Amino acid sequence: MKQIQLRSYGKINLCLDVLRRLENGYHEVEMIMQQILLCDDLSVKWIEDSQKAAEQSGLEDEAIKIEVSANKPWLPRDQRNLAYQAAQRMAELYGMGKRGKIRIDIKKRIPVAAGLAGGSGNGAAVLHALNVLWDLHLDVKELCQVGSSLGSDVPFSIMGQAKANTELGLSEDPLAAHCAVARGTGTDLQPLRQGLKSHLLLTKPPIGVSTAEVYQGLELKAIERRPDLPQLIKALEQRNYKIIKKNMINVLENFTLTRYPNVMYTKNKVENIMGKGAVLMSGSGPTIFALCRTRKDAQMACETLKIDNRETFWTRTTY
Repeated sequence: MKQIQLRSYGKINLCLDVLRRLENGYHEVEMIMQQILLCDDLSVKWIEDSQKAAEQSGLEDEAIKIEVSANKPWLPRDQRNLAYQAAQRMAELYGMGKRGKIRIDIKKRIPVAAGLAGGSGNGAAVLHALNVLWDLHLDVKELCQVGSSLGSDVPFSIMGQAKANTELGLSEDPLAAHCAVARGTGTDLQPLRQGLKSHLLLTKPPIGVSTAEVYQGLELKAIERRPDLPQLIKALEQRNYKIIKKNMINVLENFTLTRYPNVMYTKNKVENIMGKGAVLMSGSGPTIFALCRTRKDAQMACETLKIDNRETFWTRTTY
């Protein structure tokens, strides 16, 4: 048996702009994604069949079996789980001639369906794990190509995990990064040398938001404020927090805050505590995050907001 343990980090969007709706129904976006320290823990095992067991195995398509367990009883353990899908994809691409079991154990901390790429990160971690366990020696670009078929947030999660999980041996890869610009449908990624350095407050209202509904319901012509991407990239390089905050704009708020009053209420409450300009919705929501000057500020705000939203955390960006 071979085994590896990895940290599957979440992300926030420092800005998110939707440029146009594409003919295939997807949307062209421009955004900056930033890895955060809040993470899930994944243990991935490869249990290879003995020669005797292999001879007694069933059909060819059962050569590699996949098992998923989690500390949350409601978390899917089948094809609905991106970690399971990632194992399936790797088995299809690189499992030829292999017989055995992929065992994935997930310790979940990142809220589900929160706009924080928790599931995408789990999928990315499985790709990294099997790359190591099967001695495939894929680089970050090759892993991202596999991950792009699983979801638009998976490639960034691969890049971030490569940088943060140094035991993978990919931290010096040109695409390994804690922060990146994402263009196209979100999978055209440009690593940034300098990301955001900040303590954070995260709070998720007790609701789910459909990403597809948000993008389909967004009125592009009605968007009045958009982030200045080049200006934000320069501000991150110079650690100019005034300009960073000025460009912390997520155009998806135009739909989500109106459609889901609980998200609007949460953002208003966080702004009352932390001050306007440093508060934003991540992804399509519903999680709201805020930049905090100190860890103590983040901890104090966390205790206040936990009264309304149980899934509230203090953390920081990775750098």
